[in-house]
Amino acid sequence: MIDFEEIISYIIGSNTPKEVLVAIGLFIGLFIGFKIIDTIGLNILQKASRKTKIIWDDIIIDFIKGIKWPFFVFIALYISAKTLALSDIIEKILGYLMIIFIVFYATKGIIQIVDHLVKKEIKKRTEKQKREDTSMVKVMGVIVKVIIWTLALLMILSNFGIEITPLIAGIGVGGIAIALALQTILGDLFSAFAIYLDKPFQEGDFIILGNDMGVVKHIGIKTTRIQTLQGQELVVSNSELTSSRINNYKRMQKRRIVFGFGIEYNTPVRKMEKIKSIVKKIIDKEKLAELDRVHFKEFGDFSLNYEVVYYLKTSDYNKYMDTQESINLSLKEAFEKEKIGFAFPTQTIHVKK
Repeated sequence: MIDFEEIISYIIGSNTPKEVLVAIGLFIGLFIGFKIIDTIGLNILQKASRKTKIIWDDIIIDFIKGIKWPFFVFIALYISAKTLALSDIIEKILGYLMIIFIVFYATKGIIQIVDHLVKKEIKKRTEKQKREDTSMVKVMGVIVKVIIWTLALLMILSNFGIEITPLIAGIGVGGIAIALALQTILGDLFSAFAIYLDKPFQEGDFIILGNDMGVVKHIGIKTTRIQTLQGQELVVSNSELTSSRINNYKRMQKRRIVFGFGIEYNTPVRKMEKIKSIVKKIIDKEKLAELDRVHFKEFGDFSLNYEVVYYLKTSDYNKYMDTQESINLSLKEAFEKEKIGFAFPTQTIHVKK
């Protein structure tokens, strides 16, 4: 059974009750003082930062926000404990805990700074409509944070008296083995960097990949997520994307549209000659459309076929469909007025008597 009185007696050691009470009072006073300074200081800095455009005050604020109340508790405990006569073991434990707390919360503060810089960069790129870079900014932020935490861990181990040089060498050898085992993941990671640097597409682009098509929603470290026209999310590995042929419709300045229609064989030539001007008038009315050509193309199996080519001054698919619908309805209306019939498959059977 644990004897708590013995444990307390061991911790207090040769210290008198008065010295212990003074240490407790100092602990409470220091903790309250730290919290007051933290709260007031943070408020003053936040008010001052609103009046300036420089980022350093925001960075300092983020660093302070990374330091939470357990840090103040431990610092107050450490300082108050130093006023007492403690055993070597407790002194050593406090020293180790001090190293852990300082490194941990210093790292947390630095991570807050990294998060601040990442958010600021994303906001800046979004405002400049360079959203293609935002995913990789997030990726770089994650990588930097992993490196910072790794360095923090090595620093703690080094301060504990652990020789980290063999450890780093071991990590290097182990890293090669891990790299061989994770070739696919590393391939996707390097492909993510290739997408960032080469910029074949960006978030918000409408792309076609093989038989699939959709809008790029997120470019991550390993995969890219595409929302298809049917609404489901398509997850594709970055290495597959960089090794595939991709059609990027967002990069189009204008869309070339080719469509055709067929009219009945019994349509008089004088009416056929009117069709060019009818089509031209209809397309010229459309704000986003620019006519290229209209031609009587061929004699089909059951129709006289026309081909129309025009350009749409946008890459937006919905606007293309709206414009095409408007053109189709106007053609139907104009042809009905001119009594020009659209052809459909027919078959004439001659019966010999």
